Parts: sequence; structure tokens; C-alpha cells
Amino acid sequence: MNTAELRTILVVEDDPADQVLIQEAFEEHAETRRTRPNLLLAWDGEQALDILFRRGAHAEATRPDLVILDLNLPKYDGRAVLEQIKSDLELRTIPVVVFSTSSQDEDIIGTYRLHANAFVTKPTGFDDFTAVVHQIQEFFTRTARLPAPAA
Repeated sequence: MNTAELRTILVVEDDPADQVLIQEAFEEHAETRRTRPNLLLAWDGEQALDILFRRGAHAEATRPDLVILDLNLPKYDGRAVLEQIKSDLELRTIPVVVFSTSSQDEDIIGTYRLHANAFVTKPTGFDDFTAVVHQIQEFFTRTARLPAPAA
């Protein structure tokens, strides 16, 4: 996959305010970069897994090119979602950025042990939050080389 083709991003976030901030950051970034990825939103771990594994109401879901994953989620927490993504042969190449309010070493180490591609602590201010979301998108569209999706 060309690094400029970050077409679909799955955002797994149960906090409505953070979901809105993430959406606004991607929209703002799209205005300056002329790239607008399709954002898939999941409110809990179960819905995220249904989207990723194309189950139930999400049978026609597009495979995401990137997952932005909160740790503390209802139903299945972010660790369980991450573990299932990275243990599946077709999904494991999707980069997963853990985006959490936590800055605890045990959370950081634990998610890297589960093969997270990055751990980012959510900033508290709007401008910083938006800047970090922009940096995540920039890194995965301009710097990182991503494999083609599994057939």
C-alpha cells in the first residue's frame, strides 16, 4: 500500500467527547492536506471486533488501514481487542495505535507486549489533542510504509 493511501481508519472510543475531537481533528487535517479518510467509529470492543471481522451488521465493513484504540472500553477492553487483532493472520498487519488517558508503565508495556504499533497518551487540551491526532495521521500517511492488505 502506498503510504499516502490511508483510506479507512477505525476509531474505537467510548467517550463521545473524544470521538468528536478525533473526528474534528481528521476533518481539520483533511482541509489542509486534501485527504479525507473514511472514519469507522466503534463505541466498544465488541463493535470494533464485529467491524474488523465483518460480522453481523458489519458484514460489509471496509477493512481499516489503521486502528486508533482506546484501552478502557465496555464489553471487551482495548487489550482484548488488540490481542485479537494481532493474533489474526489477516488483521495483524493493520497498525494499531493505542490512544489512552493512561500513562502508566504497566499499560504501555502491556500493550507493546500485545504488539501495539504505538502507545500515545491523550493530551488534555484541545489544541494538543488535535495536534497529536494530526501527528498520528501524518506518520502513517507520510513516513511509515504499510503492507498491502491481505487478500
